[in-house]
Amino acid sequence: MAEQKNEQVKEQDINQLLKVRREKLADLQAAGKDPFQITKYDVTHHSMEIKENFAELEGKTVTVAGRVMSKRVMGKASFCNIQDLQGSIQSYVARDSIGEEPYKDFKKFDIGDIVGIKGQVFETKTGEKSIHAEEVTLLTKSLQILPEKFHGLTNTDIRYRQRYVDLVMNQDVKETFIMRSKIISAIRRYLDGNGFMEVETPMLVSNAGGAAARPFETHYNALSEDVKLRISLELYLKRLIVGGLERVYEIGRVFRNEGTDARHNPEFTLMELYQAYTDYNGMMDLTEDMFRTVAQEVCGTTVVPYAEEMIDLGKPFERITMVDAVKKYAGVDFTQIATTEEARKVADEHHVEYENRHEKGDILNLFFEEFVEEKLIQPTFVMDHPVEISPLTKRKPENPDYVERFELFIYGREMANAYSELNDPIDQRERFKAQEAMLAQGDDEANTTDEDFLNALEIGMPPTGGIGYGIDRLVMLLTNSPAIRDVLLFPTMKSLDK
Repeated sequence: MAEQKNEQVKEQDINQLLKVRREKLADLQAAGKDPFQITKYDVTHHSMEIKENFAELEGKTVTVAGRVMSKRVMGKASFCNIQDLQGSIQSYVARDSIGEEPYKDFKKFDIGDIVGIKGQVFETKTGEKSIHAEEVTLLTKSLQILPEKFHGLTNTDIRYRQRYVDLVMNQDVKETFIMRSKIISAIRRYLDGNGFMEVETPMLVSNAGGAAARPFETHYNALSEDVKLRISLELYLKRLIVGGLERVYEIGRVFRNEGTDARHNPEFTLMELYQAYTDYNGMMDLTEDMFRTVAQEVCGTTVVPYAEEMIDLGKPFERITMVDAVKKYAGVDFTQIATTEEARKVADEHHVEYENRHEKGDILNLFFEEFVEEKLIQPTFVMDHPVEISPLTKRKPENPDYVERFELFIYGREMANAYSELNDPIDQRERFKAQEAMLAQGDDEANTTDEDFLNALEIGMPPTGGIGYGIDRLVMLLTNSPAIRDVLLFPTMKSLDK
């Protein structure tokens, strides 16, 4: 009961504070000082820029703008801290410097207000780089109350729902998203420098193929047709290879109608690239070099911390077949298993659950997921997947039960998925038929036949290597973020009114 009463008192106090802020705004508007009438403010410098270049800026006039995060009023002079994109900087605000009336206005400013400050750069007696204000301008009146500064914003649900507050209160969160932007820029520079062309392909499609996932469905009123949100970028990018664009890539959102967890969000950023006249070995070489280059450029090192591990992107990535990986970590040699019946027997012995539709190759993959994935901490290419789980991949000529495919694993997580792309339209049609059969058996993640894509293959696609990267997972790795929601500005959340 006492706790409930304290909460009621706290809510009344907050309501009173909110009321006072609105009254302050009304007074400003009545006095012709409405901050929301200001349309621009000329900023010359940011906080970190001033601190890093103090020697040349000392004594010079600068203008900065940002949010008031703290304020100490001491009679005729005060201090406040202004937070901008780069960090924060202290300002010394004295009545004799800015004028009596502006100083009275300044004393009424609230934490969270956005202000502009013009003044000279100097260093206080305690050695803090600061600005001696000559003018202080209220640019935006904050009508809400920021979380208490010492504790910050720690409730993860509120952080994800109100990312704008999270960015204000948690500098490390802001740094994560600045890093995300730098990572994507570095990827683009790398690929552009290697002759790749960035393209855009449709998000609304009639046939959502290219991955094993359940699509979101909607209706296109103008055409009176049901359409889907894409689950992959693959099939359209391959059409461009057919058209003669030999190196293409796309970075874009894809949508999969699935649950959420630390590694999955139904809306996420995928990058796929395709290169004519190479194979999955070429994709391995490119991926290893790109990861190493991006890490060095963005992090300044190729050895990056993640959770309790140090991930070494500088050493050659390990390369191992799926069969050898299962043999190494599960002690089961699938080269000695000839039939699906034998595979099911071994699965029963190792308590690996499977479905009636699963064949030998599917069960090999189930063993890999059960016994191997979490063991792959350092960068590892897992190669040569069974054909049953790879409907768009070229078979290995010497062993057609397997395909030229790899997945890159780091810290037990899939970071990339690549193929020597299947360019035989007859084989591809048979693979689509197999997928249709799986769909009929209840697998709602199976692909359906894409006749236009088959037509493109019949026109002729050169030997091609292709790969897809989970951009969010790469950002998680390079920013040492534990969950995908920590690297998505606005992750999918259940509506509060549901």
